[in-house]
Amino acid sequence: MDTPNFQQELQSFADVTVRVGLNLQAGQRLLIRADLQTAPAVRAVARAAYAVGCPFVDVIWGDEQLSLVRFQSAPADSFSEIAGWLPATTVEHLRAGGALLSIYAATPNLLAAQNPEQVSTAMRAAAQASMPVSELVQRNASSWAVVSYPTPGWAAEVFPELPVAEAEAQLWQAIVSTCRLDAADPVAAWQRHLGELNERCAYMNGKRYDALRYRGPGTDFTLGLADGHIWAGGDAVSERGQTFVANLPTEEIFSLPHRARANGVVRSSRPLSYAGTLIRDFTLAFEDGRVTKIEAATGAEVLRRLVDTDEGAARLGEVALVPNSSPISRTGLLFANTLFDENAASHLALGNGYRFCVQGGATMDGAQFEAVGGNHSATHVDFMIGSAELEIDGLAADGAAEPLMRAGEWAFAIPR
Repeated sequence: MDTPNFQQELQSFADVTVRVGLNLQAGQRLLIRADLQTAPAVRAVARAAYAVGCPFVDVIWGDEQLSLVRFQSAPADSFSEIAGWLPATTVEHLRAGGALLSIYAATPNLLAAQNPEQVSTAMRAAAQASMPVSELVQRNASSWAVVSYPTPGWAAEVFPELPVAEAEAQLWQAIVSTCRLDAADPVAAWQRHLGELNERCAYMNGKRYDALRYRGPGTDFTLGLADGHIWAGGDAVSERGQTFVANLPTEEIFSLPHRARANGVVRSSRPLSYAGTLIRDFTLAFEDGRVTKIEAATGAEVLRRLVDTDEGAARLGEVALVPNSSPISRTGLLFANTLFDENAASHLALGNGYRFCVQGGATMDGAQFEAVGGNHSATHVDFMIGSAELEIDGLAADGAAEPLMRAGEWAFAIPR
């Protein structure tokens, strides 16, 4: 990356990833999943990991161009084939207490011209094979984190008017600012921010709302919350008692919706990058928790196939609140990367719910989790509905409403 302070910024990126995101401990192994294009970030993170006493950094390399080759060249009936060793290796690592880092930097429209049925089949097979990994991650069995690093294909989507090298440099600077890497002490800046998110969560957990009501352009929607739901955000705590921050950046507080209590229509405020396709300008209609109608300007078939992944994919597993003035939103950029775009706007997620977002969830079996409103699915896909025009109310059990967001911003002050 040809920018004046790149090496210093990359070091800050690695330090924040290791010390804040993963909170890696001396003696704890690290497994990184990353595309070949992100090698500079992988090496920097490895150096930072060894500096805090990590005994071994292992890497599972991917190659998105090889994925494209598969869809262009593989036999038409082969797309349910998966690499069985990959989820098995990751499960073994997490069960042993190792930390898991994913560096996500996919080209948004890489597979847009490929057969959507084959893409859907491959995505479904991978999701189902990875369910044991997803269950451990969504239980916070061990510390884990997701970060992103610029790649040519991703940068070209964000800055299509610029030469590729300049686009990558601009995207890197956007990551630097939104991840607080330009602060005098990035780790300390993150600790202050996490404290503010924790205060928001404490306020919401004290309110114990029964449901949320949304109003905005194309959105008229009421969402019930799971029995005993917990609002989370900022740092989390693994089952081993280790604090960590799963997403860098993060601006959200989130909780568990009730799988059977979503009613109305929601309209997307940002495109969704899924399965190598950008799904734009879409609406979802819900009745008794389930998607009943899908419309989209582009990518509608891909979205329908996502919802058809399994029974739970047509229901919601996460509700998240993000102010429209978040650092990601203030960039004015469409990142076409869910890690960033979900932290620019309030959002929902189709699919699996987080066990740690309900009281006693870590010890519940599947039937108990579903009984309190939790959702099961092989997938979990966030989509953005927040904007400067969105209004959200918290509804008490008796139907009384209190303002949570007005014009996309928090409508309540945190008691000090």
